Amino acid sequence: MAALASRGRGRRRTINEINMVPFIDVMLVLLIIFMVSAPLITTGVVDLPSVGQSRQQPKQVIQVIVGSDESMQIKLDGGEPQSVTLKLLAQRVKDAQGDAADTPVVISADRKVKYEAVVNAMDVLQRAGVQRVGLAVKNAPAQP
Repeated sequence: MAALASRGRGRRRTINEINMVPFIDVMLVLLIIFMVSAPLITTGVVDLPSVGQSRQQPKQVIQVIVGSDESMQIKLDGGEPQSVTLKLLAQRVKDAQGDAADTPVVISADRKVKYEAVVNAMDVLQRAGVQRVGLAVKNAPAQP
């Protein structure tokens, strides 16, 4: 609040001062409230998916292998890998799928491969309308 002070001749002048005591009191009360309520808050649990064996293996799997030099190969049902360019990847996968558009496509890459190369392969396949695109992972050893 502004207080009015009088000087010698009856002339009143307002004094603009901020009283910090109520502000500090409110801050201390809020601090105590938060300190008391913080241990009572339950932490959220994030349920991450685990990598495991699928119940039923698909009949046919198309595997796209991305090499460390960003070259690509396509492998059908354990056959010999065939080299393919990124531009022709979607067409080759579509041809391999034939009438079965739900045939899964698995992208395999080494750790040393740039992430961008793998994402580019996924992007090309998804833009071409390939429905089931996934990444190959290595099963981690069981934790004791």
